[in-house]
Amino acid sequence: MNKLLAAGVATALASGLAFGAVAQTPSASNEVATAHAHALMAASADTVEIGHAHLHHVINCLVGPKGSGFDAAAGEPCKGQGNGAIPDSKGNAALKGKLESALAAAEAGLQATDLDTIHSDGNKAADALKAGSAPASSSASW
Repeated sequence: MNKLLAAGVATALASGLAFGAVAQTPSASNEVATAHAHALMAASADTVEIGHAHLHHVINCLVGPKGSGFDAAAGEPCKGQGNGAIPDSKGNAALKGKLESALAAAEAGLQATDLDTIHSDGNKAADALKAGSAPASSSASW
């Protein structure tokens, strides 16, 4: 009986890990984490120029090198991590929605000319990315 229970628990855990892996690919996870870090940097930037640079890093990580708004000259902190968090989240509508919210905030901040707005938009992007990096909760119950 104990062996059967242990096998059942092991199978349930393995299944949960497999489903979690489908929810967000490793490259999307890395890109989201990098974008989140740059959103936080934008939220605490000392100048408009530095804030804009970090917001553009957020955009580049989210859209990827083939995406609208990508600018290699602004820097590619996610280079080699994937095709952009949004393209790499294909098939996960909930994650894609959070990433698109972060993208909208970063794009708005990039248009801002005052540091307070850049800080606010950086925080909005960071909040959306933090929500996007949280693992999906399991609906399984014991």
